[in-house]
Amino acid sequence: MPELIQTVHTVPAVSIARRQASESSGDLLAIPVFEKDDFASVGGVDAATGGEVSRAFQSGEFTGKLYELFLTPAGRDGWRPRRVVLVGAGPRTEYSTERLRRIATTAGLAARQRRVSRLSVLHRHDSGLDMARAAQAMAEGILLANFDGAMYKTDDQPRTWLESAELVFAPGTPDLERAAERGRVLGECSNLARELSNEPGNTLTPRVFADRAAELAREVGLTVEILDERRIAELGMGLLLGVAKGSHEPPRVIVIRHEPKGAPASPVLGLVGKGITFDTGGISIKPAENMDRMKDDMAGGAAVLGATIAAARLGARVRIISVIPSTENMPGGHAIKPGDILRSASGKTVEVLNTDAEGRLILGDGLWYARQLGATHLVDVATLTGACVVALGKSTSGLFGRPLSWVEAVRRAADRAGDRSWPMPIFDDYKEQLKSEIADFTNTGGRPAGAITAALFIKEFVGEHPWAHLDIAGTAWAEDAKPYQQKGATGVAVRTLAELALDAETLNL
Repeated sequence: MPELIQTVHTVPAVSIARRQASESSGDLLAIPVFEKDDFASVGGVDAATGGEVSRAFQSGEFTGKLYELFLTPAGRDGWRPRRVVLVGAGPRTEYSTERLRRIATTAGLAARQRRVSRLSVLHRHDSGLDMARAAQAMAEGILLANFDGAMYKTDDQPRTWLESAELVFAPGTPDLERAAERGRVLGECSNLARELSNEPGNTLTPRVFADRAAELAREVGLTVEILDERRIAELGMGLLLGVAKGSHEPPRVIVIRHEPKGAPASPVLGLVGKGITFDTGGISIKPAENMDRMKDDMAGGAAVLGATIAAARLGARVRIISVIPSTENMPGGHAIKPGDILRSASGKTVEVLNTDAEGRLILGDGLWYARQLGATHLVDVATLTGACVVALGKSTSGLFGRPLSWVEAVRRAADRAGDRSWPMPIFDDYKEQLKSEIADFTNTGGRPAGAITAALFIKEFVGEHPWAHLDIAGTAWAEDAKPYQQKGATGVAVRTLAELALDAETLNL
């Protein structure tokens, strides 16, 4: 297997500076600019640029349109930063922490492209945003910019990384250091998930995934147990073993525990992530076009790993049991076939109609195991269905579950994290599509409402526990680069799960 050639991401120093924009210390100062802006909170920027800002506005070269960039020299009239980049923030009335996070990423990527390693980002104190949330979002955005997925390129062109990021707030601003640190950690752990999701299937097999997860988790004091194929068989995880049969690579189940001293006995968050390190579809093989993308079918597992590490580093005072079932889905001679019957660890039987509906199978055994280990509140994350992409596109994850109070708690965490999600129904009527003549149910309900029937399949394994399911099939991978997003793995759901864990004490579960 090839050795990793290039550094994928680094962690810049992030600091809070309480000073005027003119006193910022970065080599480049990024300023969010609204449409029809009067620059009331950024006095002197036009003079510092020799009138270039007003000229750009008057000529229409820069309008403040969302994520638009205008770079110009500064340094006049006593300004310390030598260059300024204006980043379009759109209409002032639509400004939000999510938008600020993306603006910070846009600024970070613009800095790196221009070989700038010391960046300052200005917080507009006239924006109306909560300052702690703003500091966290800015730090997250900057970290997300400090990522490059071209890990196996052999060219020797030097890459510029952000080494320091200064978040510039007005003089007299209260303590925001903890908020900035929270954002820095969440951004770093999102990048960790992106790194794993970008790995090719030949370098990130289930065993390698398990070894790397164990190493990363133990570095932050988490307890790790890796179940091999023998232990998986002893536990009767027939769904996971069934999917794994077609591969020469043995399956693994990664179990990570966060058990902080003094944490209450309940709730215990059970986080379960799909860890298919490569998905051919099995006997129900996928089309060749875009099959290479199936290396990211473990993005849910990577998100669970990244979120658990973030929760530990930030001292989340809630117990967490994370379970990541991992295998390949291959069409080997021993592979399961359409029409085969599998018995789950819970005892329920499943008729396999489509071997490409494998993610829900391994999640069924994973959720059962999380319950056995003591989880009281469940969330699973998976690149599960193309149907969810059809329903919600590439910018929004599907959110399913019950009761509504738990689903709403997860939705609010996703909203704070900037991971857009949208609640979907799980009415019992849809269960009719999963009926089997010879088993308890089938593993697919056909094309109609495919994301919903997939969620209902998973629901069969959660018992009476509060449960939420995030279908990230459309959001785990960016097919096109945007000003605030590089092409490739996105790290979606890391921040959602971490936010949920960090705020669990306030949820009155």
